[in-house]
Amino acid sequence: MAAACVVFFLAAVLAAAAGGEAAVVEHTFVVSQMKLDQLCNETLVTVVNGQLPGPTIEVTEGDSVVVHVVNKSPNGVTIHWHGVKQQLNCWADGPAMITQCPIQPNKNFTYRFNVTGQEGTLWWHAHVGCLRGTVHGALIIRPRSGPSSYPFPKPDKEIPLVLGEWWDIDLLELERNMASYHYFDFPTSSTINGKLGDLNNCSGVIADNYILDVEHGKTYLSRIVNAALHAEFYLKIAGHIFTVVAADANYVKPYTTDLVAISPGETLDVLVVADAPPGKYYMVAMTVRSQWLEKTSLGPLVTSRGIMHYNHNNTSKLGSENTPVMSPELPYYDMGDISFYFHGNLTSLPHPLHPGLVPASIDERIFIDTDMGEMCKESESPCHSFASRMNNISFQLPVTVPLLQAHYNNNISSVISMVREFPSSPPNIVFDEGTVLKATSLRRVHYNTTLEIVFQGPPVGFSYPNPMHLHGHDFFILAQGIGTYDPDKDVHTYNLVDPPVRNVALVPRFGWTAIRFVASNPGVWYLHCHLQKHVSSGMAMAFVVEDGLTLDTTLPPPPTDYPTCDGQSSKVS
Repeated sequence: MAAACVVFFLAAVLAAAAGGEAAVVEHTFVVSQMKLDQLCNETLVTVVNGQLPGPTIEVTEGDSVVVHVVNKSPNGVTIHWHGVKQQLNCWADGPAMITQCPIQPNKNFTYRFNVTGQEGTLWWHAHVGCLRGTVHGALIIRPRSGPSSYPFPKPDKEIPLVLGEWWDIDLLELERNMASYHYFDFPTSSTINGKLGDLNNCSGVIADNYILDVEHGKTYLSRIVNAALHAEFYLKIAGHIFTVVAADANYVKPYTTDLVAISPGETLDVLVVADAPPGKYYMVAMTVRSQWLEKTSLGPLVTSRGIMHYNHNNTSKLGSENTPVMSPELPYYDMGDISFYFHGNLTSLPHPLHPGLVPASIDERIFIDTDMGEMCKESESPCHSFASRMNNISFQLPVTVPLLQAHYNNNISSVISMVREFPSSPPNIVFDEGTVLKATSLRRVHYNTTLEIVFQGPPVGFSYPNPMHLHGHDFFILAQGIGTYDPDKDVHTYNLVDPPVRNVALVPRFGWTAIRFVASNPGVWYLHCHLQKHVSSGMAMAFVVEDGLTLDTTLPPPPTDYPTCDGQSSKVS
């Protein structure tokens, strides 16, 4: 604990020396259940502080964050600080049974971390089963030198936009279904800042819209988070243009578009100028159809919409309630092509915090097939169930000891029974066919190893996009393509000059994505698909990054209030 406190304190001191006073930003998260009445159904949901979305954490680069989590729900819970690098602080990362045991009912745990060297929009969410569907919120990191130091025109106002889904089913039951390879549950609506929108009608009662009030001529920085369990969204505002300026808390060269694509786990910062004729304009979040196209399920197209409303001194000119709302044209039949080109058009913007130098040499190259295979349930013959997998291994979470604790105690192989080394290439199998191997798959890497990973989705047949999220590190997205990756040809398409830097890499339908990063953060770091149905059924693995040779490259011991797994088996969804 002493070493962890020293790291935490030194980070604050260094941030203060860089300009301005570093603060300690403190929050209390009370996790509890409440009933919400939506679409004529009363649903029991788990929330933080009685809010959906949960509270927004707003900090300045270099600040230290302290969050006291008080679990008043009947189930174990953890919080993951999605995109926070947690340098030398893996204990605070949050994925259940990877870095910690769940915080048990009527127990508390305090997360402590710093946001040194990061600016932009990140988010936080539960990392136990499907609970992140309602346990989530934005995490905003502003520049230490103030908003005038943004590498884009200073906005007049900043607006968090959290996109999500509304499920009628209990999310704990949903997780059990997915873990049992049942994928036939679907959300009833998408949401914008928790609002279902007026496309939803229950017995004549129209659901509330999210309303964004704007003033003509003002510029708004929309900080967009996709907190959905499954849906990739196309977001569009009638009569307005977006300028994308950041993705996953990394600045990008300004990119102008009338539509943005955002996958589960991703964040975007976009500028919107209120320059249309005063009136009302629909803001629509529509599911990308390809997200639901799989061998096991073809779900509905769920959509939510809010309203961008111009304030005006003379309200009669707006027509008040009778003013028609302008609707955008939407790509209803697009199967992900727009998303492919949107993601491919993003390039990094050099910044003092992110010099953007791509490692020229590689120490290890890993090819990962992401697909599904047969996984027979008990007494099921022939097999009719399918599990997600990476290189034919469907990830199995440990049951009694978190991976990080076992790694720190140097006894992974003796306390976790299903450990298997993750292979550097897939076996010779056909996509979406064959029997899956179940294991706790790990890949050990030395400190400062440069890794290149090529993710390959099914190039034919039933194919689907996969947003792959790596904890504890950002990475360069070098290239993406459609079809089967060709190492001799496709390496020449790599962007080694200004590739986007992200923490989520979207592997396109029928295609592949190549990333590169340096494993410079000791600990155990989860790599997984951010579609909940995929991670719940095994599309994951973990990197074990070994300590370096010095104290400042060595993982400190765990905090003194580190949660234990005593009696937790019945309390994890």
